[in-house]
Amino acid sequence: MTEAGEQRLLVVTGLSGSGKSYAAHALEDIGYNTIDNLPLSLLRGFVEESASGEGQKGRTAVVLDVRNPGFAEAFPALLDELRTLLPVTVVFLDADDPTIFRRFSETRRPHPLAQERSLTEAVSWERRILAEVKEKADLVLDTTAMTVHELRSVLAEHFRAPGDPGVLAVSILSFGFKHGVPPSIDLCFDVRFLANPHFVPELRPRTGRDPDVARFIEEGGTTLPFYRRLLEFLLFCLPNYRRENRAYLTIGVGCTGGRHRSVYIAEHLGRDLAAAGYPVRIAHRDDNREGP
Repeated sequence: MTEAGEQRLLVVTGLSGSGKSYAAHALEDIGYNTIDNLPLSLLRGFVEESASGEGQKGRTAVVLDVRNPGFAEAFPALLDELRTLLPVTVVFLDADDPTIFRRFSETRRPHPLAQERSLTEAVSWERRILAEVKEKADLVLDTTAMTVHELRSVLAEHFRAPGDPGVLAVSILSFGFKHGVPPSIDLCFDVRFLANPHFVPELRPRTGRDPDVARFIEEGGTTLPFYRRLLEFLLFCLPNYRRENRAYLTIGVGCTGGRHRSVYIAEHLGRDLAAAGYPVRIAHRDDNREGP
């Protein structure tokens, strides 16, 4: 048998429009395996396999709600059975009616109980049938006034593993400004003030990974002082991003053409951030765009 402390189940449920999908993504970011709307007929078997050590390892979160036929009626009794097999924690997400109405209006998605009902009637009916499920919950979160980031923070506070500061995956992308700034970067650093190998004919066809190019850049008086400050800045910022429950961060480094200086800085950042314990992915968008 697997130790109870090793295997556990978190059930996320609540009103439609209360933020369950955002909660699932937040739990994935802190290490949970998440399953959306697992049929109740399969849930007991899933828990039995997990308890025996034959199923999915680690912490698992299952999102269950009224999309699952018979959920409101069957789940309270089933929950009592499951808790004899495995530690189960139930989180119920709630929000007030005006907030639910607004969220459905913004997404233009139909309420799952609105087949023959208005949205107002569907929300009212859902509240009534989920009353017993809510009473069984270990934690009730009212998301009415919460932003997505606040919901992520609350869930991380409650359900991150003890002593786990979380891991921030870092992507570093070098690029050339003359080819456009990449979309979806979180931090962008302009290194066009560093010594430029482009104007040295024998260095022009090479990239920032070349030792001679690197030596030329480093011989510029600003390169090493800048790099020390940049690395110090990032090593200060990254733990704070993680404490805000960020799971991914993309750092852009740009020079004019994206071939020399940005590649050099990106490679060095990748090496030093990896040495500091961060999973790092390095990509060079434009290093081969320009020929000799």
